[in-house]
Amino acid sequence: MANVEQVQPRKGPSLAIQGAMLLVVTAAAIGMGWMSGGYLKGVDAPPSVPVAPENEGKVAQAAAQQPGTGPTLVALAPITTNIASPADTWIRMEVSVVYDTPQPPTMAEDIQQDLLAFVRTLKMHQIEGASGYQHLKADLDERASIRSQGHVKQILIRTLLLE
Repeated sequence: MANVEQVQPRKGPSLAIQGAMLLVVTAAAIGMGWMSGGYLKGVDAPPSVPVAPENEGKVAQAAAQQPGTGPTLVALAPITTNIASPADTWIRMEVSVVYDTPQPPTMAEDIQQDLLAFVRTLKMHQIEGASGYQHLKADLDERASIRSQGHVKQILIRTLLLE
């Protein structure tokens, strides 16, 4: 038989070294958390969105031409209807419209009726997922802008519920 030497099992780092390394890693994690929190706490959103330097002149000219007017937010009546497919699926959508200048209330009613007619033609697969939502929002923006002769700058979807 072969002569086998007794080999002692290899020992890992001592318990003291393992404890010291645990303390170093813990201290590093606490420090990184403290630094991240301080950084995020210091980054506050400005109270108003600044105007880009290339648009400052345009904004000043528009304000000088029409004093006291500006973007207007109007909440439309909730849209509740069934969609085209599947026909037993109902949708409830609450939207607001951002006009470039104040508009008569009849325009909001026309836009609401146009959006209602559009929503009735939707199919479930068209509005599934994030890309479906983006396409829906783009379609609503386009229809409202056309209906208002370009006075609608944005449609804000406040609530979208499918049942």
